[in-house]
Amino acid sequence: MKIVIVGAGEVGFHIANRLALENKDVVVVDKNAAAIRRVAESIDVQTITGSGSSPSVLLEAGIKEAEILLAVTNSDETNLVACLVCNMMSPGTKKLARIRGADFDQYHATFREQVPNIDTVINPEIEVVKTIESLMKVPGAVDVGQFADGRIKFVGIYLEKNSNLTGVKLAELPGILGDRRPLIAALVREEEVIIPRGDDRLFQGDLIYFICEDTQLLDTLSVFGKHSKPINRVLIIGGGSIGYRLAVQLEYQGIYCKIVERNADRCNALAENLNKTIVLHGDGSDQGLLSEENIGDIDVVVTLTNDEETNILSSLLATKLGAGKAITKISKFGYLNLMNAIGIEQVVSPRLSAINTILQHIRRGKVLSAISLKGEQAEALEVVALETSEIVSKPLKRISFPKGAIIAGIIRKDQIIIPTGDSVIEPDDRIIIFAHRRAIDGIEKILSVKLEYF
Repeated sequence: MKIVIVGAGEVGFHIANRLALENKDVVVVDKNAAAIRRVAESIDVQTITGSGSSPSVLLEAGIKEAEILLAVTNSDETNLVACLVCNMMSPGTKKLARIRGADFDQYHATFREQVPNIDTVINPEIEVVKTIESLMKVPGAVDVGQFADGRIKFVGIYLEKNSNLTGVKLAELPGILGDRRPLIAALVREEEVIIPRGDDRLFQGDLIYFICEDTQLLDTLSVFGKHSKPINRVLIIGGGSIGYRLAVQLEYQGIYCKIVERNADRCNALAENLNKTIVLHGDGSDQGLLSEENIGDIDVVVTLTNDEETNILSSLLATKLGAGKAITKISKFGYLNLMNAIGIEQVVSPRLSAINTILQHIRRGKVLSAISLKGEQAEALEVVALETSEIVSKPLKRISFPKGAIIAGIIRKDQIIIPTGDSVIEPDDRIIIFAHRRAIDGIEKILSVKLEYF
């Protein structure tokens, strides 16, 4: 599979790195020489210095042989033009464009209709707001996703030191929990992702990923000592485009909301466009301001400024002063693995949201969704088993699945099946797969040998 990536920023860099590790043929294009040099020195991919919207540059990148074009620069206009030019030169190439401007929101469908094969317009800000809302609703969760149109939840939580499950083998869970036992699909321990077996034990500090039916989510969370609390009051620190989008959603849900923004002009704009949200001019990392605003009565603080350090400091300060919990926006990938060590568990990343959306559309096979687990060492995939696939009509124990991968669930019409070795996949079943990064290539081969491209 050949993929041309236009844009060597954080998203382009990390997508290129991920795909290179999976032995994809990747070409990265960017007019910023320093960004291209960083890619060339760090990743085994082809690099070209030039504009991704230039026909000659795209020809040099081999766009006519490419299956996919990813336009992920920081310029919406460049990304759109790159897709338009690609469409003229190579109509069969699948195109994905990152478009962040709110002015374009209502035109996403138009772009897909007017520019053939722009399969997806990716807006990371919209996806981040959805993630924040999910984290608010799921107590104790650090990662939340969903499959089967929301009927199955995918949740990551930390095992606390006082949990009665500490030291327990997974094979022992049925005897301890009975029918309430969750399906644990992955563990993250000391930054290593483990696809667990029955003799693996749970330990304090493990990040546990489980799946369950939506109707059983709160009951399953209670197994780990996580209990639901109503969200009535939210404080947003940072009134940029993400903060504004979130405030609009909270207003719609009837949740009391305040925004703290240090730019006076932006405060005025927010006040003019929001109906019920209280807009405060100030610094969200100012302890005096937080105390004056009765931070101890706030259920959730969401820090969304463009400065990582301010977000981290504000979150730590807010929780120290008594806020229920904090959700922190982090854009630098290098910071993500450090957050839990300093006491920040709930983190969102616009760039990681963009990568998850992109992965969904570049995986071989009929992939409905793809979610990176914390640290990007593994993925959760939802795929459709087509009639010609070699994985249908025989027991799972007879399928040669790559090491480091597990089928965690089967959705058959309205039925959700927690699989065993004797389970049989039927055509049109939706399959949930958890796979370590090193197993992704093998998974794709299984899905692509007889499955169609989606």
